[in-house]
Amino acid sequence: MTSLVRSQPRKLGNLPVVGPIAYGQWRLESQEVDRARELVEAALEAGMNLIDTADIYGFDGQHGFGDAEQMLGAVLASTPSLRDRMVLATKGGITPPTPYNSSPEWLTTACEASLRRLQTDRIDLYQVHRPDSYTHPEAVAETLTNLRESGKVREVGVSNYTVRQTEALQRFLDFPLATTQPEFSAVELGPMRDGTLDYSMANGTVPLAWSPLAGGALATGHGLSSELLDVLDRLAEREGLERSHIALAFVLSHPAGVIPIVGTQKVARIGASLRALDVHLDREDVYAIVQASDGAPLP
Repeated sequence: MTSLVRSQPRKLGNLPVVGPIAYGQWRLESQEVDRARELVEAALEAGMNLIDTADIYGFDGQHGFGDAEQMLGAVLASTPSLRDRMVLATKGGITPPTPYNSSPEWLTTACEASLRRLQTDRIDLYQVHRPDSYTHPEAVAETLTNLRESGKVREVGVSNYTVRQTEALQRFLDFPLATTQPEFSAVELGPMRDGTLDYSMANGTVPLAWSPLAGGALATGHGLSSELLDVLDRLAEREGLERSHIALAFVLSHPAGVIPIVGTQKVARIGASLRALDVHLDREDVYAIVQASDGAPLP
């Protein structure tokens, strides 16, 4: 029986193809440029050429806004050849202490600031990080269109948007959104049920899953139900792999072609994440995970 795990490359709009697993910078810690470059190079060598960051990454509630972008920019400045090997994605629109701001003035300013921190002349994928309920989607669409037409960004997407919010924004765009970025894992099944992944399949929007290991809980087992742990561990033993590989494979199994974003800070674990592509999961397996996650049988 063919495995449901989708190991094929993905296409995000008109961007170069990307690997089925992406590397995220949300855990990028304060460190030396050489160490950060080692992580980025390891990801690229592993085929994780979609590198995902955001202007808010590094912010601790008081300080650090832009730090992750700043560090990645330093990496790119130190080794310029890395830039053409990656599809560079970042996000804007979270504006502490004000939660969200997608006004034309702010979103434009945020994108231009990201370009400076990243030390690049273009962002391949620019996503609105979280929806701003007090900016009309037509204004957001106009801003994204202007950024795209100016060459500052190549493709655009959304993050943490509901389906209705995505539809409202898309209505005012003359080009399709390339991506949507929800939280999705064996613990967080919301996108399977709230229409997010259905929208992606119907419209060709690629889902990028943040926290596919539930903040590491699916690797450590901390805080998980015994039912879910039992299923994941049984599958891991059968496959001769780790629980985390099964959890990533679960995300990769959905027909929407989800790209899980991993954020490990260990070089060895970056490459090891690819073992998820070798996992064999069938419908019995994925539905066993779903029911264990729910803690109840499906109707």
